Amino acid sequence: MRALGFQVTKKEVIALVDDVDVHRSGRVEFNDYMEIMRRKVLARDPDEEIARAFQLFDEDGTGKITLRKMRRVAKELGENLGDDELQAMIDEFDQNQDGEIDMSEFFAIMKQSTEF
Repeated sequence: MRALGFQVTKKEVIALVDDVDVHRSGRVEFNDYMEIMRRKVLARDPDEEIARAFQLFDEDGTGKITLRKMRRVAKELGENLGDDELQAMIDEFDQNQDGEIDMSEFFAIMKQSTEF
């Protein structure tokens, strides 16, 4: 669960397992695990998730995503993107034209990408 971004205590895990272990086997079958994860995903606050994603870029807490930060994240993800491509991404969503992406601009990007 932690690998998927869920911060859970041992007590919470025990409660979740008890809730889905209808046969009281003490084991979590795959279907039980999927039910636990479904509940956890549905309980997430989308705005909180977007803010958490922003923090992955903004490791120094400046409130801005710069070209340097974009380059770092692209490298960490194994993406081979040049500075021109990364800057083009920033420019496309930089509403206030300051050369960086702030939290409100990031929210706009993420909300736009989830619309169908």
